[in-house]
Amino acid sequence: MRAVVQRVKSSHVEVDGKITGQINKGLMVLLGISEDDNIEDIDYMVDKIANLRIFEDSEGKMNLSLMDVGGEILVVSQFTLYGDCRKGRRPSFVRAAKPEEAQKLYNLFIKKMEEMNIVVQTGIFQADMTVYIENDGPVTLIVDSEKII
Repeated sequence: MRAVVQRVKSSHVEVDGKITGQINKGLMVLLGISEDDNIEDIDYMVDKIANLRIFEDSEGKMNLSLMDVGGEILVVSQFTLYGDCRKGRRPSFVRAAKPEEAQKLYNLFIKKMEEMNIVVQTGIFQADMTVYIENDGPVTLIVDSEKII
């Protein structure tokens, strides 16, 4: 499982010109799910993202997590995070999970975030979306469950 995590002042996603999810201070998460992902990957990613210390404390140091600041999270599915561009000019998406399985894991990721009392907003799975991001910092990180040691 891969995520591009951006600390934001605000963010929203639109489908057909209508806002489907909108947050203020928090994290914008583009979430990609691979064919090999499972519940362990979800648990790792939820814990890692919710507890990343990337918000500034009173001394201006990145020392606080989403949980600490009471931030919100906007989650948007992003199968293209599993695009392999090493050969040719067209990315291959063979490692991305099939839509039915990816949607189950995507929904479980959202549910587990909500169970941590985090306000979660979303896009619409498999929709053509326009994402607006007011990146704060900017702070952008890549979190990957396959990089567990």
